Amino acid sequence: MDWNLRTAEELTAALSAGEVSSVELTDEAIAAIERDDKAINAICVRDFDRARTAARAADDARARGEDRPLLGVPVTVKECYDVVGLPTTWGLPEHRDYVPAEDAVQVSRLKDAGAVLLGKTNVPKGLTGLQSSNELYGTTNNPWDHARTSGGSSGGSAAALASGFGALSIGTDIGGSLRTPAHFCGVYGHKPTLGLVANRGMVLPSEPALPVDLDMAVVGPMARSARDLELLLDVMAGPDPLTRGIAYELRLPPARHEQLSDFRVLVLDEHPFIPTGNAVRAGVDRVAGALADGGARVERRTTLLPDLAEAASLYTQLLFSGSIARFPIEELQNRAAELDPDDQSLDAARLRGLVLSHRDWMEVNHRRELHRHGWRQLFAEFDAVVCPVTPTPAFPHDHNPDLLACRLDIDGVEYPFFDQLVWAGLATMPGLPATAVPTGLFAEGLPVGVQLIGPMFEDRTPLRLAELLEQQIGGFQAPR
Repeated sequence: MDWNLRTAEELTAALSAGEVSSVELTDEAIAAIERDDKAINAICVRDFDRARTAARAADDARARGEDRPLLGVPVTVKECYDVVGLPTTWGLPEHRDYVPAEDAVQVSRLKDAGAVLLGKTNVPKGLTGLQSSNELYGTTNNPWDHARTSGGSSGGSAAALASGFGALSIGTDIGGSLRTPAHFCGVYGHKPTLGLVANRGMVLPSEPALPVDLDMAVVGPMARSARDLELLLDVMAGPDPLTRGIAYELRLPPARHEQLSDFRVLVLDEHPFIPTGNAVRAGVDRVAGALADGGARVERRTTLLPDLAEAASLYTQLLFSGSIARFPIEELQNRAAELDPDDQSLDAARLRGLVLSHRDWMEVNHRRELHRHGWRQLFAEFDAVVCPVTPTPAFPHDHNPDLLACRLDIDGVEYPFFDQLVWAGLATMPGLPATAVPTGLFAEGLPVGVQLIGPMFEDRTPLRLAELLEQQIGGFQAPR
């Protein structure tokens, strides 16, 4: 039996029933990587010897009666997570020899849960961009079409999952970095509520691994089913013991509803800054139709929705402000001073974000709090928002290093590459949870995903909706 495309839930059940051993699962996963990853290039750092040792230990533990959440399940982690004995480079050549002395918090939690770590997955250089390519490890291809990107920055993790290289993976997200690859590769990803999941040890090699509160950035689970996302989130969630103490117990509220017919859902497919391509619109419509068929209350408009144009501008300024915090900005300040005050384009927002003073950042942050309040009011009337992750399916590889000069083709019309981030930013800017789910295959046989945005710290609500949709329209399909 081929176990490589089974869910983690199925694998744990089979392990518990004695139908398969962890050693067998691990050997099958390693064989698949050795056979198929030359064409995909998802696993950039292999750790097969230690994986086999961990698998034998998992089988021994199960024989003693132990039963941990992921005991014996093969998994991968994104390259940017510190793993003792393996390099952490972020795809940057200057860090090729850096090997951390301590596991990242989430790597420790995976190991404590009994997972078997197969290796690390590829990323863009410095985790910047929507394509996983760097000069150290090369380019990760989309398993559905090798001429297209798998996404970024967690593109290696999404491609690994779609290819059957491990049952679970962990990624990161600030610009859709786990939702976009999930959408492009036809798998599942969950961006947790900001602050829900500890991030220590997911840090540039030049920086100390401290429990830093990141602005907008999160770490989260990726999988081939909605239930697996929740399984892995339960392993990952909770504060850093260095800041809140190991006795602190996290209690996420249950999902608001258990039946599809009880959900109240707002569906969005139009944005003031960028059009939605036909294939993605079809995916949104398929979900909207399934919700309506299941008895959910589905609406397309509401006066409660925070202003999308202002949300995109705030997100863009905050994103680019953080990206350049330690770089010289004199020339950029001169260019920003020349902007027309009435210029509200995203190009202007990017430039203003790059030179934000602390005073100006505080004003942008205040506007963010007003948006958070708006979302609280919206989620008093709705349980989730369905919208695109990006405007298109996976696009062809384009490794122009000047990302600001890149263009995105949407049904034959070109748009600034970074403008596609506005949909991901809709959840990121206010810190809301968002679950990326596959909706099927559309233009050119490529997968299309959508995201389900939920109320803050109510991650189980979009996760439950994802599970119900999976039952209604199906979920992951293996690449053909």
